[in-house]
Order: sequence, then C-alpha cells, then structure tokens
Amino acid sequence: QVQLVESGGGLVQPGGSLRLSCAASGDTLDYYAIGWFRQAPGKEREGVSCISTSDGSTYYPDSVKGRFTISRDNAKNTVYLQMNSLKPEDTAVYYCAVDAGPIAIEAMCALGGYGANYWGKGTLVTVSS
Repeated sequence: QVQLVESGGGLVQPGGSLRLSCAASGDTLDYYAIGWFRQAPGKEREGVSCISTSDGSTYYPDSVKGRFTISRDNAKNTVYLQMNSLKPEDTAVYYCAVDAGPIAIEAMCALGGYGANYWGKGTLVTVSS
C-alpha cells in the first residue's frame, strides 16, 4: 500500500509559479511510474507530467512542455511538480498517482492515469488575477 498526499496548491496570478509536492508513505516509490494529473470542472482528467523511476526519463504533453518540471527526492520519498508561467487554463485539481507497471510514462500520461494503482486526494490550483 502507498499513501500519497499532495500539497502546495493555491491561488496564483497568471504568469506566476507554484511547486506542488506529493509525499509518499507506506512503500518506496522506487518501483513505480509516477505522474501528475489534473482535472478541471467539466473536463476529463489529463496527465501533465510523468516520470520513470527506472531511468528518470520524463514526459510532458505539449500543453505544459517548457513550463512544468517533474522531479523526485528519493531521500524524502517525494515527487514535485514545478509549474511556471501559469495560465488561467491551468486551473484544476492536481493529483499525483503511481503505477506499479509495467507502463510507459507516455502511456501513463496519455491515458490520464487510467489503471494507476494509488492516487492522492488532490490539491487545487487556481490561476486568476
């Protein structure tokens, strides 16, 4: 069992930055693919950043490429999502999830985390002036 807790959401102005954290407990994240996902009201859940624990490779969809960065702190068993140049359309509840695999990170993100083993409860990000 893995428990995931997201934090770091809040209200930010367009063009601003936020860093989200996903703290894991119950098991190490070493053997999982990890992703950040978001869901805005009335929209489907979408993957915004995914990382492979085997080789550290990352995947970003075009909507966030160059603005979002996913990273890990193995010592803290925590995954981060650095979000820069935020736009109003980035407003959503952001979730982290882990998948025991095997799954390609591109697929994990493209599928919106479908089939992921564990999910956090989410943190709300609002981008507004």
